[in-house]
This record gives sequence, structure tokens and C-alpha cells, in this order.
Amino acid sequence: MRKFKNFLIGLGLLAILAVTLTIWIRLPWQGVIVLAVLFCLWMALTRRGRQAASVTVVGVSTLRQRLGSSAVIVIGIAGVVGVLVALLAMGEGYSETLRKTGSADTAIVMRGASASEVMSVLERDNVVIIPQAKGIVHDAQGRPVASAELVVAANLPVKGGGPDDVGSVQLRGIGDQAWAVRPNVKVVAGRKFTPGMRELMVGQGAQRQFAGLNVGSEVKLGNQSWTVVGVFSSGDALDSELWADNNVVADIYRRGGSRASVTVRLANPQAFDAFKAELEADPRLKVDVSTTYDYFSKQSEGTSKMIQSIGITVGAIMAIGAIFGALNCMFAAVAARAREIATLRAIGFRGGPVVVAIMLETMLLALIGGLLGGALAWLIFNGYTASTLAAGSVGQLSFEFSVTPALLWSGLKWALAIGFIGGLFPAVRAARLPVTTALREL
Repeated sequence: MRKFKNFLIGLGLLAILAVTLTIWIRLPWQGVIVLAVLFCLWMALTRRGRQAASVTVVGVSTLRQRLGSSAVIVIGIAGVVGVLVALLAMGEGYSETLRKTGSADTAIVMRGASASEVMSVLERDNVVIIPQAKGIVHDAQGRPVASAELVVAANLPVKGGGPDDVGSVQLRGIGDQAWAVRPNVKVVAGRKFTPGMRELMVGQGAQRQFAGLNVGSEVKLGNQSWTVVGVFSSGDALDSELWADNNVVADIYRRGGSRASVTVRLANPQAFDAFKAELEADPRLKVDVSTTYDYFSKQSEGTSKMIQSIGITVGAIMAIGAIFGALNCMFAAVAARAREIATLRAIGFRGGPVVVAIMLETMLLALIGGLLGGALAWLIFNGYTASTLAAGSVGQLSFEFSVTPALLWSGLKWALAIGFIGGLFPAVRAARLPVTTALREL
């Protein structure tokens, strides 16, 4: 009968854990603040709450005597949070870089059913028709602000690598309207390339990744020598590209009069629907139209989800280890304080306040570990530059890790969840231990 009762209690604890963790995952920070306020009021205004506060004070005051076991919990949870936040910050930085590349008032037109610019080919007549659609901004000369562009792959030696260590970079062929379509792109060194010449402008991200891209340098692309004449900055995915005259790129890479895409600047975001409808209704065209914001956001989805899945998987594996560490330490702490807990219960303290006190002690250590792990992740990884082969492109994308407040909050929630699981079972054991048995344990 006793074994069956213990089984039911264990089953009930697992149910409590499942429900609590489900609610905790979905709970916003405002809800956490409300719960914290209600809990503080309970501790201040009720008899059992005051008992729990008293036991908690006693337990926290003995942490110095258990510094080693307490440090195991703190360091274990800090490691979980640090790794989790760092991996998620990589995915966030990658997504943010691509999202910043687009906007709601610019649109990109590609061949129908093309997943990216790399897979798209627009013939010359398409390139002529698209800029004639309504909704496009016109410049002072009355020309539509539309840039027909070509995207090809090139190989360059990686900075700091060996002689055979090369990486892929995206070479974009553009016309003079590309600057009007993207006013955020600024020349930070040298000058713009001269139309018709084998001259390159390099993004700051590409310049950080690849060797030989200083202004005045000669590089070989497509079996031809090019001169680097300028460096540009855009603060987004375009920073990882090389830019050159589209006609020169088309000649060297044998693309004829075709282009990969046409990017246009719209009068306003509301003009997009009419612009898209006109192009899709034109029987001469078979194109896909989307805002550049939607296009680049979609390009980041797959990689971001993969990085997030890896981060959560690694974090979960580490969290299991941290939970077992917390369980061992807290069971040892409860055993060492068995006589103290029994004495408290003998003089009138109920089991509930004892459970709450031990849980609070464990979650305090978890909170310290979460804050430490989050701080380390922010100090080490926030702004850290990395690169990877970008989805939908043929070149490396340079991006910065982004440790956002939302990620730090997620890490803190993980830490408190680990503390909750690690403290619940030792706390219940302490509350259920018969007083006479506890008094004989030491």
C-alpha cells in the first residue's frame, strides 16, 4: 500500500512538472512579474508564507557552508544558459542581417517559380517591360528607379588561410540605378566603378573575409583581372558581396542580355499590391513578385530554424546534466539539514512552507547561474562576426551574433525551469520525511 502511495505521489509530481513547464514556456515576462508579486504578497500576508520566508532565510544563510555544492548548480546552469543563448544569438544575427537587407517599399521581380536570384533568369524583353509598371518611383530625369541585376559566383582566397584555402563570394552585376534603389549603401573608401570597365566595389563584410580586396588591388575573377576601386557599406547582407558593372559581368560570364532579377523602388508600401497585380496579369511575363523584406526574410527561415533546433537540442542535453547535478546537490543539502528541518516541523512548521523554502533556495542558485550565463554570452558573443554560406545565394554571408533581451529572457526562463525541476523532488522528500526518522538521521 505504501509503495502504491509513493507511486501515486511520484506520478502527481510528474504531472505538476508537465503542467508547470507548459505554462512557464508560454508565460510572457509580464505574467512572471504578476506571479512574483502575488507570491511576495502570499509570503508577507499569510502564516504559511511567513513560515516559508523564515525557512528560506535560514537555508540561504547556510549557503556559504555549502559553497562547493552550490557552485556546482550555479556553474552547471550558467553553462547551459551561455551555450543556449550563444547558439540562438547566431541564428538571430543571421536572420537580422537578411531582414535588414529588404524593405516594404522595394520589390524584387524574378522568373516564375524561382526560389532565389541564383535560380532566376529574366530575358531581355522581360527586363524592359518590368520597369514600365505603375507604382515605381521615377528620378529627376523621369527614369523609373529600377535595377536589373545579375548574380554569379566567384572564388577568392580566404583571409588568413593557406594558398589553396578559397571561399565563395557573390558577385553582383548592377547598373547606375542600383544606388537609387538602395540609398542605404554608402561608399566608405575609394570610388564607384566606371561603367564598361573591369572594376570592382567590395562590401565591408567581404573585405573582412577575403584577402586582396583593398582599394587598388588586382584580383582574378572569371579568368579576368579586376581592379578594386572602392569599398561600400550597407549594414546588411549586401555587405558580403562584390559589385561590378552588369554588362561587363554578363560578357565575362556569358550571360548575354539576361538578368537574374529586377529590383524596384515603389512610391510607398501600399503601391506593392497594384504593382504585383499588373505584372502577374501581363501575358508577356511569367514572374514572381515580392517585397524585398519578404524575400530576404524567407531566405533566412530554413537556416534560422536549423540553428534554433541545434541550440535547443544542445541546451536540452546540457540541461539534463544540470538537473541531475542540482538534484544530487539538493538531496545532499536536505540530508545534511534533516535534523534542522525536523525540528522546524516539530515546533509547528507545516510541510508546504518547507517545500517552498527549499524550492526558493534552488531557484535562487538557478537565477544566479542564469544571470551569469547570460552575461557571459552577451560579453563574449554579442557583436561577434561570423560567416556562412547563405541560403539562396552563392557566396558567404558575413553577420554578427545578436544577443537580444528576448534571448536573455529565454535563457533565464530555462535556468529557472532547471532550478524548479532540480529542487522539487528534494523539497518534497524533506517535507514528507517523518520527524522521528529525521531526528535520528544525524
